[in-house]
Amino acid sequence: MSKRFGPTRALDKVSFSASAGEIHAIVGGNGCGKSTLAKVISGILPIDEGAVSILGEAPSSPAESRALGIATVYQEVMVAEESTVVDNVYMGVDDLFAKSVSFEDKVERTAVLMRDLSGEDVDPFALVGSLPLGLKQWITIARGMLSEPRILILDESSAALDFDSTERLFQKMRDLRDRGCTILIVTHRIAELVRIADRATVLRDGTDVAVLVHEQITERNLVAAMTGKEAGGRQSDHVAPQPAVDEIALRAEDLRVKPGANAFDFELRRGEIVGIAGLDGQGQDAFVRIMAGVQSAAEGLPFVVGTDGTLAPVRGLPDAVRGKIAYVSGDRKREGIFATLSIFENMMMPLYAQKRRGGILGIIDWETLSSTFERETRNLMIKFGVKSDRITSLSGGNQQKVLIGRGFAMGPNTIVLNDPARGIDVGAKTELYRHLRSAAQNGRAVIYMSSEIEEFIGFATRIIVFRDGAPFDAFDGRDFEPNTILEAMFGQTDGSGLDARYGLTPSRADIDACRDPRATSSVGSVRYPERPDMPPIRVVEAQPDPAQNFDRSRIKIVDFGRKSASQRGLKT
Repeated sequence: MSKRFGPTRALDKVSFSASAGEIHAIVGGNGCGKSTLAKVISGILPIDEGAVSILGEAPSSPAESRALGIATVYQEVMVAEESTVVDNVYMGVDDLFAKSVSFEDKVERTAVLMRDLSGEDVDPFALVGSLPLGLKQWITIARGMLSEPRILILDESSAALDFDSTERLFQKMRDLRDRGCTILIVTHRIAELVRIADRATVLRDGTDVAVLVHEQITERNLVAAMTGKEAGGRQSDHVAPQPAVDEIALRAEDLRVKPGANAFDFELRRGEIVGIAGLDGQGQDAFVRIMAGVQSAAEGLPFVVGTDGTLAPVRGLPDAVRGKIAYVSGDRKREGIFATLSIFENMMMPLYAQKRRGGILGIIDWETLSSTFERETRNLMIKFGVKSDRITSLSGGNQQKVLIGRGFAMGPNTIVLNDPARGIDVGAKTELYRHLRSAAQNGRAVIYMSSEIEEFIGFATRIIVFRDGAPFDAFDGRDFEPNTILEAMFGQTDGSGLDARYGLTPSRADIDACRDPRATSSVGSVRYPERPDMPPIRVVEAQPDPAQNFDRSRIKIVDFGRKSASQRGLKT
């Protein structure tokens, strides 16, 4: 198959085959033709040369593909945000003048399917615009699985899912495979492919360069085929950066991410990279947005700390810009790109006000902006035709690189990244890590939230795991184990990392609520048998009060960093 878009050859005589009852991965760097191949199979794009045979047919439209039993979940999270969950799941199922099933059956089927996929109860009548990105992704997956297809194409469909959700998706994929379904998965998460794929076709510059099967599907072999050279140093070969000086860049006191969550204090030092992790919906996304001034906290404020120790509150985006904080979102469609503007405008627009000359005339310095644009596109290896092309002409991964380049181009002192590596290839990730390490070495501070634990290896100075809207535990980036992070995400660690070593302490209000001046000696810790997910609670013994009769069996429960005893309804 060959497919061109103007002078760009997206597919160059590509050969591809997939069998019934297998999970087949389509792998490659950004702009290599993966999504184009998926759209050809889906009947969206006609080919210029070659031949296509799918179940003995050559579908020429999405309708013909659906009639053959082909379902596609696309790279972009395609939902109608003003419509309900049930309407989104069943979108495109009904004919214009006829209903396939009754509305009551649709509601029931939607509720069951969303619970089965997402692992939680989702209101079928909820407006999709009010839901988090992970649930929106599940809606698009539910739409694809609704008809129990013979061929299911997942184009970067796990990009918005956390670890727990991805595992549920994998189990669903295995179930479909065992029933004879062919599953084509397009993804940049190489670690996932090693665990899930039966076969992998590797594309490079629009050409198929390798087909790997079973034990051949390793990270080293995939990277070598994608790049055309043997895999070099891995992320884990690097040492996590450590601050050269103990200076604070950002500080938050008595911060409460959402109502009902525990308050905490947080400090970000210059020259460090703080990794933020957690299962979907546990507050980590809200935390990074608060620190970047994108949204407000339920209580408390972050502050930019000047070199002279002055504190400047971050109440919103204008304060963040003045404090030289840059934000990079992983939700490029909703929070990142300007779809009708060019590649150049999307990257350079924030600098228009800064790069001016001519005094009051305010003439934009296009020469300086062009130089910055060329530097960032070269550093991040962004593939594009001409800079005046619309950003939507780029692949999803290259669009994400433009957003990352925008963040670097602003020259920030603090960079806050919200799952920025969604949809970018391993080469671009390596460049991103290198740039962020260099930024940290030059005294900048970085907050990096990711749904991929492997990203933190040899990269993050420390890792903070969120649970129930607040930090649950923290770890040193130099010697942590990914499995330990997973345990913390599921509430199975003791929370011993929540102390000043990692710039994390419980809020003063929470400490004062459970502090007893007579507490002198540690007795040990206790667990609640009915709550195995709850970490051990520290128990101290109190000295007798001479004015009262004192029963030595009475103890005070002190639970630093979480709800105080009174908040839990416990008696002291």
